[in-house]
Amino acid sequence: MDSKVKGAPDEDADRVPLSERAYVALRDMIVTLRITPGSPIHEDRLSKTIGVGRTPMREAIKRLESEDLVAIYPRRGTFAADINITDHGLIAEVRRQLEAQGARSAADRATRRQREMLGALGERIGQQRDDETMMRLDTEIHRAIYHATGNRYLESSLNHYYNLALRIWYLFLPRLGGMATHLADHEALLQAIIGGDGDKAASAAAEHVAHFESAVFAALRS
Repeated sequence: MDSKVKGAPDEDADRVPLSERAYVALRDMIVTLRITPGSPIHEDRLSKTIGVGRTPMREAIKRLESEDLVAIYPRRGTFAADINITDHGLIAEVRRQLEAQGARSAADRATRRQREMLGALGERIGQQRDDETMMRLDTEIHRAIYHATGNRYLESSLNHYYNLALRIWYLFLPRLGGMATHLADHEALLQAIIGGDGDKAASAAAEHVAHFESAVFAALRS
């Protein structure tokens, strides 16, 4: 995974609040399993690694706790949340609805600049040669679509459930296969959003989540 913090343009890095920088960096470590499920969160060590103080780190941890990515136990400490595979179907059920609405909203509200950015992301599909880089592009695409909804409440909910699903995806990544096909699913979705076709975008988004769900269940059975 890239060492720089994702989620903010380079030119805006100095203006990103320290708590946000800590949140994004720690979130990415958790969802990509660089911090494995159930592992302790060492605040002091992570503060030094990310380059923030204790207060921003604690604010980030509390935020991640509210998003089910961190578990805090009195007198025991802070840990990366465990992954409960039985929750996968429940998460997918929510995502099918949210992703469809998110895609529809993005098709309706995305700015010209956001549509251009989505087009540029779409042009990168097929250029990756390994699952790790494909996963990073998948994440960039999803978060760009969420931001293009123009609805911060919807964007927050979409990111919440995507992050939970993303941890499961990384857990099964060595057994999944077909990552290139999964990533190619985004082409129709992006084209629909860029073209302003809300119905088509919603349908493509729901199908994309269903494919993800099927792939994980197939890996569970293998």
